[in-house]
Amino acid sequence: MRIAIIGGTGVYDPRILSNVREETIDTPYGDAGLRIGEYRGEEIAFLARHGFGHTVPPHMINYKANIAALKMLGVERVIATSAVGSLNPDMPPGMFVFFDQFIDFAKSEVRTFFDGGEHGVVHLDYGEPYCPEIRGVLYEKARKLGIEAINGGCYVCTDGPRFETPAEIKMFETLGGDLVGMTSVPETVLAREAQLCYSSIAMITNWAAGISPTPLTHQEVVDIMEANGEKLRSLIMATIEDLPQERGCGCAAAGVDIPWLDEYKKTHWR
Repeated sequence: MRIAIIGGTGVYDPRILSNVREETIDTPYGDAGLRIGEYRGEEIAFLARHGFGHTVPPHMINYKANIAALKMLGVERVIATSAVGSLNPDMPPGMFVFFDQFIDFAKSEVRTFFDGGEHGVVHLDYGEPYCPEIRGVLYEKARKLGIEAINGGCYVCTDGPRFETPAEIKMFETLGGDLVGMTSVPETVLAREAQLCYSSIAMITNWAAGISPTPLTHQEVVDIMEANGEKLRSLIMATIEDLPQERGCGCAAAGVDIPWLDEYKKTHWR
């Protein structure tokens, strides 16, 4: 199973897949529920980041279990979706952006698989935190599908679940942030540690606080994501079809082995 899709807010249903079955993967960090289906004869994993009923808030997501489950399934590439607010006047609501950098303002304790002790201490390079190969295919396919998109943007991650204050948004803008959200970190960090390629399709759903002329609401985010669901599905399908069988990026080499996941799989799952 080479490819997984992580669906964010508004993306809970793997409707691009057939013969879908539910699986619960037992990992050292807890269970991860996902669905596995087929697309063009290939098995694809689909994981709803917030749960299939959007029951898990951003600060309570078990990122370690989710990424560990994908690693244990043998996944190599992850295409994620994210709903984001925009700080950049050149990135209006309705546009897709494929991040190439992030600024991490989240304070969650879940940052790494490597917390010292028997698991060791690891310091990885994050000069290119999102897979350039997947990003390139996403951008090429978006252009062919007539989807307005930008290849590159700096994502600012906060904990949530509250939206940011106008003062925070002004600070993020000063620091070079383009978009703000609550989930891409530590998800992309853990994916890189696990030697997975990871790229995100960011759907801009609103202007950020202090820029938006109206108060922000979660329902507005969900509504815009659902309205663009067909575009997202078309882009994901087209990208999966065109990804080369062998990875040509450096994501796997930039990560490290996590041997205890393989050992755990042998004794606890399948």
